Amino acid sequence: MTSQNEATLTSAVSQSADSSLQAGRASEPQAAEILAALGQAAFIWDIASDRITWTDQAAAIFTDISPATIASGAELATLIEPQRGIRTEALAKALASGGGTYRIEYGLRASTTAAVLWIEESGNCRADAAGKAVRVEGVVRIDNERHARDEQLLKLAQHDPVTGELNRAHLLASLAEAIEEATRFRSSFAFMLIGIDHLARINDAFGFDIADEVIVEIARRIRARLRGGDVMGRFSGNKFGLILKNCTVDDATIAAERFLVGIRDDVIPTQSGPVSVTATIGAVSVPRYAQNVNEAVNRAQETLNGAKRRRHGSFALWRPNVERDAQRRVNIRVTDEIVTALNERRIVTAFEPVMHADSRTPAFYEALVRMKQDDGQLLLAPDIVPVAEKLGLIRLVDHRVLELVVAELAAAPDVQLSLNISPDTTMDPDWWTSIESMMRAHPGVAQRLIVEITETVAIQDLDDVRGFVTRLKNFGSRIAIDDFGAGYTSFRNLRKLGVDIVKIDGAFVQNIAHSADDRAFVQTLIDLCHRLGIKTVAEWVQDEESGLMLRDWGCDYIQGRLTGLASSARPWLDPATVPKPAVG
Repeated sequence: MTSQNEATLTSAVSQSADSSLQAGRASEPQAAEILAALGQAAFIWDIASDRITWTDQAAAIFTDISPATIASGAELATLIEPQRGIRTEALAKALASGGGTYRIEYGLRASTTAAVLWIEESGNCRADAAGKAVRVEGVVRIDNERHARDEQLLKLAQHDPVTGELNRAHLLASLAEAIEEATRFRSSFAFMLIGIDHLARINDAFGFDIADEVIVEIARRIRARLRGGDVMGRFSGNKFGLILKNCTVDDATIAAERFLVGIRDDVIPTQSGPVSVTATIGAVSVPRYAQNVNEAVNRAQETLNGAKRRRHGSFALWRPNVERDAQRRVNIRVTDEIVTALNERRIVTAFEPVMHADSRTPAFYEALVRMKQDDGQLLLAPDIVPVAEKLGLIRLVDHRVLELVVAELAAAPDVQLSLNISPDTTMDPDWWTSIESMMRAHPGVAQRLIVEITETVAIQDLDDVRGFVTRLKNFGSRIAIDDFGAGYTSFRNLRKLGVDIVKIDGAFVQNIAHSADDRAFVQTLIDLCHRLGIKTVAEWVQDEESGLMLRDWGCDYIQGRLTGLASSARPWLDPATVPKPAVG
């Protein structure tokens, strides 16, 4: 850079300022001094000679770059990243737009080991009569701070704030890229989900801050055992996702064991003391067994869930399963049928009589769900309820059955009906809204309604179920515990819940005529319930001998094959359909 060129450039920049300021305020800072104060440098780039002339401030900006390198457009381009041609492309676009002005940002690296210097350049491109660029006048400034802020914002947008690993969105984006790459180059990789076992217990015992310490330490241990090129992200609160590139099935098994050992062998020191943690891993080989992101995630999650059910702290790899796939197809078909049946009002009820054990006259009827198929056949509750519960449709089914039962009660003032509801429905606010509005619309119905809940839900959510029972009893309805004896409900809990009826699980009742153990169990249940003032129903009563035994033991009601199975007919409308009382 010659002093003559510098003087020419300074003069050119100065002349671009307001002439009145130049003439009348000679004591004020000149353009070159202003540029220096702002940490900027000006330049003139002669396109024909590829010569760039800089003001003195360039030396302060390009501290590690030789003056000869920045004196040529071609030489300067060799240091630019990520696109070497960014300056010439900017000039072409500026001229094409007709304005000639441009503004770009690029990085300069003096060597492979040097840090990137981020530059913001703005300028004006002059063209000749043919529209070809001949001269550029511009200004550059260091932009490291803004670029660092942008990178930090990008990192925050892409990474989990607790562990610093990729967040779920960018983990899945990396998974999509890995699938595309593996498909194109005919390679394979493993996608793993690592689930921290019993993290909720740590939250409850020590608090969320300690749980976060555990999560951070586990992330560190996993990260320390990854190879270069592998990808890690936080999939959810207690799960990490890993993309292990070029990983065979055998490699995945070895890697998983390495992760499991690294997590479980040493306790994790925390502010509240050492915490011992294990993890469980589910994985799938991609793209062999997963062609897209959804398949990879679903199969890894499914495998992780299966591994946890078998044994915490273990590893499982997804493999094809004919029976599972067939069941899944059935689930999809039945799901579609249930939704269609709900829309077309093909969910109906059948009624099974519950008889007084002594007189064999109807006490009430249990309303059981049925689904009419297109061919006229009926699907029974065992075909509908498990799938509906698994796939989250049971609350819709329960809503429809409630509507049907209330309608029957409103139409038949002397009838009492019971209906079963699933565990999910007991906590469903929409169900409560429906039943409250129906009870107000049909006075007297609540007193003839019996709601049956399973013993399983009663013991799992005792406090919540007690509130549920209290609200129903305030309406005047009664509560029955269904399948009693299949779980572990204590009689103390029965008294706490305030249930009105206990339905003894039919598995204990059906064979009492031939099993002394079953007879002892059922007779004891009946006696204890009577002492608590709770009515009893014996389910699955098969024969007359069993019916007489139950009557003699003081059982209040019986239902089953002996007294009549469920029918779509309404027996209270046709006395001929009501079973006759047994003799003796």
